[in-house]
Amino acid sequence: MNSSLRQNFASIARALLVVAALAASAFAESPAIVRYTISLASPEQHLVRITLQVPPGADERDLQLPVWNALYQVRDFAQYVNRVEARSADGERLSLRLMDKSRWRIHGAAQGAQVTYEISADLVGPFGMQLNGQHAFFNFAEMLMYPVDDRNAAFEVQFNQIPASWKIATSLAAVSPNTFGASGYDRLVDAPVELGNFRESDFKEGNATYRVVVDAEPSDYDIDKLTGTIRRIVHAANGWMNDQPLDHYLFIYHFPRVGGAGGMEHAYSTAIDVNAQVLKDNYQRFVDVTAHEFFHLWNVKRIRPQSLEPVDYTKENYTTALWFSEGVTTTAGQYILLRAGLNDEARFLQHLADEIEALEFRSAHLVQSAEQSSWDAWFEKYPYYRLPDRSISYYNKGDLLGVLLDLKMREASGGKAALRDLFHTLNKEYAQQGRYFNDSATVREVAESLSHADLRSFFERYVAGTEPIPWDDFFRSVGLHVVQATQKVPDVGFTIVRDPNGRITVGQVGGNSAVARAGLLPGDAILELNGETAGPDFEQKLNRLAPGDTVHLKVRDSHREQKIHWKVDAREEVAFELKDVDNITPQQKARRAAWLSGESESSGEAHP
Repeated sequence: MNSSLRQNFASIARALLVVAALAASAFAESPAIVRYTISLASPEQHLVRITLQVPPGADERDLQLPVWNALYQVRDFAQYVNRVEARSADGERLSLRLMDKSRWRIHGAAQGAQVTYEISADLVGPFGMQLNGQHAFFNFAEMLMYPVDDRNAAFEVQFNQIPASWKIATSLAAVSPNTFGASGYDRLVDAPVELGNFRESDFKEGNATYRVVVDAEPSDYDIDKLTGTIRRIVHAANGWMNDQPLDHYLFIYHFPRVGGAGGMEHAYSTAIDVNAQVLKDNYQRFVDVTAHEFFHLWNVKRIRPQSLEPVDYTKENYTTALWFSEGVTTTAGQYILLRAGLNDEARFLQHLADEIEALEFRSAHLVQSAEQSSWDAWFEKYPYYRLPDRSISYYNKGDLLGVLLDLKMREASGGKAALRDLFHTLNKEYAQQGRYFNDSATVREVAESLSHADLRSFFERYVAGTEPIPWDDFFRSVGLHVVQATQKVPDVGFTIVRDPNGRITVGQVGGNSAVARAGLLPGDAILELNGETAGPDFEQKLNRLAPGDTVHLKVRDSHREQKIHWKVDAREEVAFELKDVDNITPQQKARRAAWLSGESESSGEAHP
């Protein structure tokens, strides 16, 4: 950290001490503050002991533990809860009854109550909660019950029995050492916490401070390189949005040697896992996921669909907008990487070709729309649902729809309006006004107002509908067309599915394939490939196989482990590529340049 940055942090620290003192005083006087004490005394058993102080109120109080968080999956975190008991302020045991699998009812709590329980915390990744001898990482919605009638009260969390050398990183406001506060339960659980001997760096961009925290083997990464990349992404994203809606932000990274994939956005932070070997072999994966998660700072966290509000912690929140909130976030992330110089035209076009190929490969694209895929997100934890003939990905099709909508707006407006303008308008008229947008209807309405065009057909056919997309009709305006070529590729005979913890199972098995004859079955857990543990690079290893190669697979079903051997078949596959049209015109070249730079064509001036 340079000297000027140290001075800035010293000033910030002094200011925070004042704020913390005021906050502590305010909390002390509040009759409706909910307090938690989280003990880290049992890391070897992955057990977290939690004490919840319920403030005075009604005699009968309900406590709720969320059934879902982060992922659009009901995961029933109450399955990890042990030994719940409640006592009065004077220590008398109170009646506590389980009302359903995730809700407890206390009787005799008029003067407040103290509730204690243990929770097993060994769910890895940015969507989990974990305590072990190396570190702790917590998503609070997975572990902290809340009083149902006090969800909007002030909340305070204190950590104790922390190993002496451990530090704490969170975007929550510091109240006192090891104690943090939030203005409500929703804010509290939208701020993950990392505790441990992590390494960190920081930088200032505009008026905000960005903190980078890494829990990993130091030899597996270069923190200066990571920070330099993150800073370029932050600078480009703020510039693309012409906005900086915060004064502090936290990046939490884990680079495990086993498993590790995915990222989760939060209002003032993100948590990202990248496998250490993947980070080494494919640094672009780190770049892509960081750009995607950081752009969620706007899209999802501030530009937010009404269908996701208020969050219902007891059951699913259904929405048709994930194609936009997740998929088009990827689109924006790719544009931002171009702006940051962390991507180039060739790689960007290859990314689009790969996305087209992925969509066309899934025969379900003819029966499931982008909106329906969004609505069905709650099925994603089931392997059968993720099969190519059952579902598409709202990430995949949404990313493509973001590009096509951008090109459509440019064409309809003569280059005067683009996707960037759509985000600027949503940010100004919805996010900054504290309003939520009405799913696809608002996206269409704003896109039409900016491009002065009727986009009903686009949204009915490709967003709400399942018509095949005429790719060339969209890419022609930027001098590109989609080229298809048939090629012989290795065929291992089965597909895989991967759960949030990185575990790999068999999806479909070809009915007349060599591997089916060898005995592989859908649902088998894959343990090893050719004598090596099946990890994050499993697909890459499969893709390196050639027709005729012998495969040795170790799998486990519900009864036993077994080894399966077979030779790789060959099959024909259609590959996609975006290429220049013949006799490309200057107008097409100009529009492509504006498209790739994220600018309009009207003034010839860059957006600020």
